[in-house]
Amino acid sequence: MTETEKRRFQTVEADVKEMEQKIWRHRRKVALIITAVAILAAVFVVAGGIYFIYKEYRAYDVVAELERNDSEATKYESFAGNILRYNNDGAFYADMSDNLIWNQAFEMLNPFADICENYAAVADMQGTQIYIVSTTGIQGKIATNKPIRAICMARQGTIAVLTQSEGTGYIELYNKNGENLASGEIHVENSGYPLDIALSKDANKLAVSILDISKGKTKTTIAFYNFGAAGQNEIDNMVGSYSYDNSIIPEISFISDDKMAAFGDGQIVFFEGKQSPKQTSVLELKKEVKSIFYDSEFLGLVYDDEKKENGHKMEIYDSAGKLRLEQDFRMPYQSVEFLDNHEICIRDEYQCEIYTLRGVKKFAYKFDDALYKIFSTKSGRRYTFILDGILQKVKLK
Repeated sequence: MTETEKRRFQTVEADVKEMEQKIWRHRRKVALIITAVAILAAVFVVAGGIYFIYKEYRAYDVVAELERNDSEATKYESFAGNILRYNNDGAFYADMSDNLIWNQAFEMLNPFADICENYAAVADMQGTQIYIVSTTGIQGKIATNKPIRAICMARQGTIAVLTQSEGTGYIELYNKNGENLASGEIHVENSGYPLDIALSKDANKLAVSILDISKGKTKTTIAFYNFGAAGQNEIDNMVGSYSYDNSIIPEISFISDDKMAAFGDGQIVFFEGKQSPKQTSVLELKKEVKSIFYDSEFLGLVYDDEKKENGHKMEIYDSAGKLRLEQDFRMPYQSVEFLDNHEICIRDEYQCEIYTLRGVKKFAYKFDDALYKIFSTKSGRRYTFILDGILQKVKLK
């Protein structure tokens, strides 16, 4: 190789190195731009998410509207993603577009319902009729011999029924076809006055709240029964009981298979256990509770706020009794409840407010027509409103 050829080779080598540096700088510049764009996009997504999480809506667009011909006495419940409505003349099951899935005629003076997942029961309070239904229609019918005081459904269609007559309370279990599975009696002179029953969602555990005033003092006992293996060797399947002096506990409910809450006049008692529920915590109520509401994960209390005109204070607890939210509101209200998405809906005849578990007032509105019920959907901004004479599917804006 001549000297001239060597010099030419070295020049080419220098050009290649310089080109590689330019390519590296270009790639680095592109990578930085891509990273910056990605970060900026993430910031916009997060900011947009925060905006919608904390945004308060005060209007809505009607996506669809349907006329209704229900009577004023009709009640509405969320049932397996659709709407169960019932009144003195029967029960009707329809989707959120009001397409009828099934209907069942009956005559009841004071119908009320209890729902657990894909099964529900409609009973006549102080009457003798119970209809067990599923998402596909009627499953069974029960005719009791004594006035009905309470019912409680389990997820496979098992139902517990509390009836009472002439100083004796009767507790009976039926399967979804209305066939009797078990029964027992509570005599007032010996045990006390049964106030309420609660059946676990798997139907293995039953709790009874019993009021005793025989000795001149008020005492409530909560008795637990197990119909599985744990209760087979126990007398009457009873696996435990807890007594509370100077306390009336008129309402008890299994929040899940293994967790139960007992709502008393001065306290809420939490229980937990797979076989024999044990008391885990007690929430002392220092003020008079105006409303109690709960779903499968949370429970809420509403107090009057004496320091504010028309003021109220709401407290939300999880199923273990841990405080999750404290929220003030001033709207006069007739009912408060959890929607299916765990948002809190406060409403009266013509207006409503919806709060999230973060304490954000998501929606506030005053309607021209009477408001009967609000249903949430899987979408965060879409709801179904049951108004006087109409059903509206809406999107908040």
